[in-house]
Amino acid sequence: MPKVSLTHFEASMLFALLTSIVLGIVSRRSDRERLMYGLYCFGCFVFAMFALSWLMYLGHG
Repeated sequence: MPKVSLTHFEASMLFALLTSIVLGIVSRRSDRERLMYGLYCFGCFVFAMFALSWLMYLGHG
């Protein structure tokens, strides 16, 4: 099995993508609702990732 080496950013984006897919699948009924909710969740994850990273950067000072 090949060794996978991801940066922290890549691992965070992969987590956001996979989690959004699962949340979209299990929480809505129609395909359109699933897609829209999955995209919404992915956007929220990415926004939170950048907001928290800036907060940590500025707080580290």
